[in-house]
Amino acid sequence: MDGQLGDGTITDSSTPVLVADSSNPTGFLTGVTAVAAGNSHTVALLGDGTVRTWGDNQFGQLGDGTITDSSTPVLVVSLTNVTAVAAGNSHTVALLGDGTVRTWGDNQFGQLGDGTITDSSTPVQVLSLTNVTAVAAGNSHTVALLGDGTLRAWGLNLNGQLGDGTITDSVTPVQVVGLRDVTAVAAGNSHTVALLLDGTMRTWGDNQFGQLGDGTPTDSSTPVQVVGLTAVTAVAAGNSHSVALLGDGTVRAWGLNLNGQLGDGTFTDTITPAQVVDPSDITGFLTGVTAVAGGGHHTVALR
Repeated sequence: MDGQLGDGTITDSSTPVLVADSSNPTGFLTGVTAVAAGNSHTVALLGDGTVRTWGDNQFGQLGDGTITDSSTPVLVVSLTNVTAVAAGNSHTVALLGDGTVRTWGDNQFGQLGDGTITDSSTPVQVLSLTNVTAVAAGNSHTVALLGDGTLRAWGLNLNGQLGDGTITDSVTPVQVVGLRDVTAVAAGNSHTVALLLDGTMRTWGDNQFGQLGDGTPTDSSTPVQVVGLTAVTAVAAGNSHSVALLGDGTVRAWGLNLNGQLGDGTFTDTITPAQVVDPSDITGFLTGVTAVAGGGHHTVALR
């Protein structure tokens, strides 16, 4: 509807289509090294450190200086040396090679981290933030992993998703309390997930459907441990569910399961990790997985 497939049309497609690029001799976007998807916009990082975006641009989340939707990739202005990208509901995040962060788009709750609640159609710098090694974006909050293994978060905090012990929004980064040795981070709609060096997980924020995995349906504004889970190597977060990849190539998921997004063969929510099944595997469970991702109401695994 908003051109988020990038093929030059606003026509839905039930099969993959190539993203167009009229400036490329092939006619298609090439040289991409990483991608991220927001609610209705898409982001691509190119090998030269620049960023292309397409789709919905109501809040300036494409970063091209306009609020005009685009069904083909546009260049994010004044942005180079990017090493990683993330996309929230209607905002976009870029990590630069110097360890600083740029954001653009919707800023109603301060998710751009520039000290204001003013939307921006061009990149702005997140205040007082350096030595960042990874970024994640939730619906209306943003998270940064620092080189010292600590986390900073900013934006909407209604459910405690910033992890600072409050439910107060913040327009600048705040530290997630009591958390060190973090190696990876993911952000859901209103909750946040962290992987620790010892292979355990911590979560915080909205827990209405058990997406924190601590055995309760109670929100938490500080990190809680996911129960019964060790040897985790990668994490992901959907709208209201969480996913963990284990070192043995199996997958656990928990939280909302209305559409079967937990992959456990049921449509029943769970407040503790459930193993993803695969009837075609001799073990009865999904194995050989190397990466996971969470969508709004579905989950994806790469074998």
